[in-house]
Amino acid sequence: MKVLVVGANGQIGRHLVNLLQDSEEHTVRAMIRKEEQQDYFKSLGIEAVLASLEGTVEEIAEAAKGCDAIVFTAGSGGHTGLDKTLLIDLDGAVKTVEAAEMAGIKRFVMVSALQAHRRENWNEKIRPYYVAKHYADRALLQSGLTYTIVRPGGLINEPGTGKITAAENLERGTIPREDVARIVYKSLTEERTFNTSFDVISGESPIADALKTL
Repeated sequence: MKVLVVGANGQIGRHLVNLLQDSEEHTVRAMIRKEEQQDYFKSLGIEAVLASLEGTVEEIAEAAKGCDAIVFTAGSGGHTGLDKTLLIDLDGAVKTVEAAEMAGIKRFVMVSALQAHRRENWNEKIRPYYVAKHYADRALLQSGLTYTIVRPGGLINEPGTGKITAAENLERGTIPREDVARIVYKSLTEERTFNTSFDVISGESPIADALKTL
């Protein structure tokens, strides 16, 4: 399976690109927005394509051409304004869903946020971010794509443990970004995650086992 990683230069994105690059069953194309990022990935022998989530649906579809799956793990980041939350986390995600449909790509994995599907449980400190995630996820749910929506808890930069708890609804918790990348990687082909949304935090079950119980 050839996978386009949207947001490849992000922290989860880089972990995922490395997993896919080292895989024997997948190949990867990194979608990034700056030439220096493209140079970085190419120096590692990784195919990279320039495209902006603030550009057109057609441009994103062209970047995805020839791929079998798309992973959306892009984000505006915590140091930008609410305008970028709207343009990247919401509209950029929706454009990518539309681009997948335009390019005839059926498999789509979205990295969302814990409890994004339940308004009453949103983190009030970052409520606009949750609004963006909620409606981006809804656009994917309403598409004709074979989707997986991964809703991780608080993201941390500690080494991954490879052990998680995954369920439709979970209390707040944290999870290493490295483990989120591993979950996305496994979800690409784990049929129990197809057309499924779930919360995920660190836990006691190996990732592959946890996903099979969804």
